[in-house]
Amino acid sequence: MNIKGKKVFLRALEIEDMEFLRAMINDGEMEHNVIGWSFPVSKYEQQKWYENTIQNKNNIRFIIEAEGKSIGLATLTNIDWKNRKASHGIKLFSDDIKCKGYGTDTVMTIMKYAFEELQLNRLYSTILEFNEASRKLYKKCGWTEEGIIRKSIFKNNNYHNEIVIGILREEYELQKI
Repeated sequence: MNIKGKKVFLRALEIEDMEFLRAMINDGEMEHNVIGWSFPVSKYEQQKWYENTIQNKNNIRFIIEAEGKSIGLATLTNIDWKNRKASHGIKLFSDDIKCKGYGTDTVMTIMKYAFEELQLNRLYSTILEFNEASRKLYKKCGWTEEGIIRKSIFKNNNYHNEIVIGILREEYELQKI
C-alpha cells in the first residue's frame, strides 16, 4: 500500500532505488547528522541489504517522493506488534528540498499510517543532541523529548548524547492536522 501525504508520497522500496539509497548512505554530511555509522557501501552490499529488507515486516522502509522524484527515506523499525510500538526515522537527502515542509509532512504521514492503519500506540526515536533540524521537526509534529542517553554515540572523535523522543497515539489524536 502506498501512502499519500499532503506534499509527499511514501512507497515501498524497489530495486531501482538502491543506487539512490547507496548514495545517501555514502554521503559524509548525512552520516555526520544521524545515529549509527556507515561504512562505505558497495552495490553488492546494497543489493544484499535490499533482499533481506523486503522480507522483514517488523522493519518497514519507505522511499519519500515529492515533486516527482525520490527525496529521502522514512522508516518504521523494530515494530513490536504485542506492545504496539515502533521506532521511526527519516532522512532527507538533498539540501534543496529542505525547509519546504516535506519533513513535517513525512512525519505526520508516518504517524497517521502507524496509529490509524497499523494501530500502534507509540512511536519513538533518538536523535543526536546537535541535530537541531531534527529536534525542531519532531517538536513541530508533537513529539516529546523524553530523556537523554549520555555520551552514547561516537562521531568525529567525540562522544555525543542521544535525545530520546516519542509520541503516543493519544497525543497524535489531540494534534493531528
